[in-house]
Amino acid sequence: SEDVLSKDAGECAICLEELQQGDTIARLPCLCIYHKGQVFLRMHIKFQKVAFVGCIDEWFEVNRSCPEHPSD
Repeated sequence: SEDVLSKDAGECAICLEELQQGDTIARLPCLCIYHKGQVFLRMHIKFQKVAFVGCIDEWFEVNRSCPEHPSD
């Protein structure tokens, strides 16, 4: 489900950026939280491309499980 973070919560396991109060997050059934719908700038050096991506949104394009609990 989508939610707004009420207090700082450490590091997002996908993008490694801090989860900060006020960030829009996705809370998975296992209770893990990740950035949701936020845009981070990533540069792919090898292909010299710049892409705007969201954390859990991008993860779920290729995966169907929690990044920290893949067997759940």
